[in-house]
Amino acid sequence: MVSVLTESEWRAREAAHLARVREWTLPHRQRRQRGEKHPVMDFLFTYYSFKPAKLERWQPGPGVALENGDEFLRRTGFTRCPDGVVSDEPPAKRRDTAEFVLTLLEATASRTAKLGCFGLHEWAMLYRTGPDDVRHAGWPLRLGHDGTDEVVESMPVRCTHHDAFRFFTEDARPLNHHQPARTDQVRMEQPGCLHANMDLFKWSYKLDPYVPAELVADCFDLAARVRELDMRASPYDLTALGYAPVAIETSEGRADYVRAQREFADESAVLRKRLSEVCRTLLNCEPARAE
Repeated sequence: MVSVLTESEWRAREAAHLARVREWTLPHRQRRQRGEKHPVMDFLFTYYSFKPAKLERWQPGPGVALENGDEFLRRTGFTRCPDGVVSDEPPAKRRDTAEFVLTLLEATASRTAKLGCFGLHEWAMLYRTGPDDVRHAGWPLRLGHDGTDEVVESMPVRCTHHDAFRFFTEDARPLNHHQPARTDQVRMEQPGCLHANMDLFKWSYKLDPYVPAELVADCFDLAARVRELDMRASPYDLTALGYAPVAIETSEGRADYVRAQREFADESAVLRKRLSEVCRTLLNCEPARAE
């Protein structure tokens, strides 16, 4: 069943999407032109591989025909239909990705959020390092190197996310209650994890151009706010950028962190469900035939 957007409707949505995401992409481009690094926002455009120009690009998602949408035929993943232009049937590679993403999202959603990590992954990335090994050079450590090490040693480390754990220092790895490998991802991912929730953005763009642009932007929006908490709770002093620290070395700071973590877990559940529905739609499509 295909729904139809008139040209005025889809152009309005396209313009609204572009205006929204340029709140993030334009400052990023301006910083890059100045050669200026940003320890919070750069992560969203470097660790994640979706270029700003692609984030700005609008698409309706599967099952939506665009009246007078011939310009979309210049992009991969679109074809003509009686009502205009519509997303093509996904190729086998995209279907494989959708199947993995759906499996991961459903497994994550089935678990209770664990809220006791306190963002120690950023601290563990600095454990027993020297000044030359600081990941965000130029930004001071709130407690210095010795104080950072003491925090890591004073609390249980419970990171469940492989892509955070793999950046731990060699000395910090044995301190972690878990030893997550890439092959453990489906088994261990849980909805309280900040990185798992930021990764909803990654899974949305891995299915480009079949995910509605508004959903991709919603996932980016969540990732940006989660990343802010991630770095406010880190060992770095970013007050010069306007980020007040969440001092997880104190009981008050840990309580603040858990409150925000719980709110993000609730918000991510909604996005996880929406993205799962897109995956199911794609898997119900017939695979595109190779020419």
